[in-house]
Amino acid sequence: MMLSKAAAMRDAYGDALLELGAESRDVVVVGADTTGSLKSGVFATKFPERFFNVGIAEQNLVSIAAGLALAGKVAYAGTYAIFVPGKSVDQIRNNIAYPNLNVKLVCSHGGISVGPDGASHQQVEDIAIMRAIPRMKVVVPGDAVSTKAIVKAISRIPGPFYVRLPRASTPVVYEAGFEYVFGKANVIREGSDVALVACGIMVPEALKAAESLKAKGMSAAVVDLHTVKPIDSETLTKVARSCGRVVTAEEHNIMGGMGSAVAEVLGEQYPAPMKRVGVMDTFGESGEAGELLKKYGLTAANIEQAALGLKPE
Repeated sequence: MMLSKAAAMRDAYGDALLELGAESRDVVVVGADTTGSLKSGVFATKFPERFFNVGIAEQNLVSIAAGLALAGKVAYAGTYAIFVPGKSVDQIRNNIAYPNLNVKLVCSHGGISVGPDGASHQQVEDIAIMRAIPRMKVVVPGDAVSTKAIVKAISRIPGPFYVRLPRASTPVVYEAGFEYVFGKANVIREGSDVALVACGIMVPEALKAAESLKAKGMSAAVVDLHTVKPIDSETLTKVARSCGRVVTAEEHNIMGGMGSAVAEVLGEQYPAPMKRVGVMDTFGESGEAGELLKKYGLTAANIEQAALGLKPE
């Protein structure tokens, strides 16, 4: 699979909201003064009567979205990931997940690639937080094409979702026409020696690593585990059996994130040699996105190194 030029998942989110708004009057959007950054403001321009900007009040954002869902609406709500879930776990748990409401939390600026804003704004704990909440479904798209399809598809799937997007534009992995199958991972490259399981911005990095490994005589499968919860145990077990070794890659703390979720599955169903690539249980710092990703070990080279470390002597 060839990578295409970079595109912003935030733009794809805005495009998806516009299409959803035109398709159904039940779709509403709630923002928290970050609608320009999240591109949800385009919905406000087209459908102002169904758009609610609550200001810098993230706990209110979550609770107002819950109220709209109780009124029969499909409520999309979001801001920066450091604020949701960061400042509103109680409201997410008790006002959305516990009553199983139809609220779709789509949040941007996840991970350390937020860059110069520094550690206080670099959310590396959100996947762990959200996947631990009962009834919450967690999705981390790998590119702009899949983001648009996912945002639209979850409007038809009842219950709460958390969708995590990055700030930066990223290479496009999928061609137009991508169809999201809920809870089903995508094997986007076949291989026999190691399975590279990635989510979010690490999906294109995994593809780059697989190509480099090929030149070294190692056949790497690449799995886009966009849906971290519910996790696709069947596909993970299958690739672990066929490849024998697994490397996970995520822009998140390795504690409790996607890699941990994969390890939980394989530990019970098919134990296999495994390494996790991610933020090594530390906070980030201020810097340019590319510099930080390299410093904190979130590159194709780091994935390749982990895979080679699992290669039998």
